[in-house]
Amino acid sequence: MKKILFLTLTLVTFGLAPAFAQFGPRGGAQGPHFGGALDQLFGEHKTFSAVMEFQTSGQSGENVILPGKLSFDGGKSRFEMNLSEAQGTKMPASALAQMKAMGMDSIITITRPDLKLTYLVYPGLNSYAAMPQSDSSAGADAADFKVETAELGKETVAGHDCVKNKVTVTDKDGAKHESTVWNATDLKNFPVKIVTGEQGQNATMRFKNISFDQPAASLFETPAGFTKYDNVQTMMQTEMMKHLGGAMGQQ
Repeated sequence: MKKILFLTLTLVTFGLAPAFAQFGPRGGAQGPHFGGALDQLFGEHKTFSAVMEFQTSGQSGENVILPGKLSFDGGKSRFEMNLSEAQGTKMPASALAQMKAMGMDSIITITRPDLKLTYLVYPGLNSYAAMPQSDSSAGADAADFKVETAELGKETVAGHDCVKNKVTVTDKDGAKHESTVWNATDLKNFPVKIVTGEQGQNATMRFKNISFDQPAASLFETPAGFTKYDNVQTMMQTEMMKHLGGAMGQQ
């Protein structure tokens, strides 16, 4: 029982339970927030998959790096990651071991701008949380955005000759989103590196092993038979209480 209580305290202290439910460069150990203005940075590339590394600042100001696999299709996205591969979270090894034992280390985030929903899926728990997207531009058409590009120079990124661009995306409400994008000339100008920021905080995305084949539609659906929750906190509390009850029953 003490181990379960320690894990609960760790999740609260390090902000991992709510942080991994959120997307975008808004602080904490978060994954990428697709939909809306960010989608415009991929230009003509509407379907692809890649290994992606997402880097942002943690709650204590340290760099947090989240590697994972990204699938993207017409605004829908799926990001698969494992907490054991994350860097910079400062999570105690004992807490990570307990999360793995409880099935909480593997996380899949599915973004559905067409439904204005984000699904946070825990395969090890056979559960997921469905959360409304707060981004007002989620699900907007490309025609709702104005994209302006200014070349900054040429650089090589991960072996790819790239054009470095400053890209400004203006949404229909007039809000501007500025990013620096490295477009690989040998990959039909695919952005192999993106640095973007919101509210004064930068986030960096790097892509490799890129495929332009269309991902299977099933990747963007929630798994059949999984238990649905309305938020991550309730899911975590319910699953932890199950383990807590089991631990007490063994005493």
